[in-house]
Amino acid sequence: QILYLKPPWTLANLLKCYKKHWMAVFGYVVPRSLLSTIECLSKHLYADKPFDSSTVRVLLQESKKLLHAFSCRSDYNGVLPQAYAEVAKLCETLGGVRAALVEQDLSEDIMVLSENTACEKMEATMPNLQSTEEKELQPSFHVAQENRHQEIWSVLEGVWNTMNLYSIELFQKLDPSAVSMAGKASFEEAFVGLQKLLAAVKDIREGIGR
Repeated sequence: QILYLKPPWTLANLLKCYKKHWMAVFGYVVPRSLLSTIECLSKHLYADKPFDSSTVRVLLQESKKLLHAFSCRSDYNGVLPQAYAEVAKLCETLGGVRAALVEQDLSEDIMVLSENTACEKMEATMPNLQSTEEKELQPSFHVAQENRHQEIWSVLEGVWNTMNLYSIELFQKLDPSAVSMAGKASFEEAFVGLQKLLAAVKDIREGIGR
């Protein structure tokens, strides 16, 4: 009777109810600091602008934090483990797409560097013939370099998040008294995931070496 918005609810309604009743109700069930997660989801899900991949990644990670926090209280008749597994699957898919884009960008940057090297050799033979077009290329090249650095940082962050996730899974497998986590992986899935992680780290090391 005292609910801010009465059912049936949409997702937007639920997020508003979370914020309205956070201190009095939900803050006693999950950590109160997660209010920032509710505000983040509410802000981005109903903004009048398209998502980029970075925003989607943030929304998925924040959703996982919220689902995991509530799973420490109950699995809510199996709904939370299923939801967590779906969000985790989306995170993995997005990570694969972003990794492919990073690889493509790196290849394109290598081509750009090769072309610039050739141009520098030509400029050395004709120092007085630098055109206006060449001057305009320099800012765009710096932008491409900056974007590449951001993408590399994103991949490293993804590796770190994956390592944290599987560390939690492994410790919970080894300690049966630990709080259960929704969507836990099997030993086989954890092992396969760690093998993928090792391969990713090896590729990054080889890339840094080059």
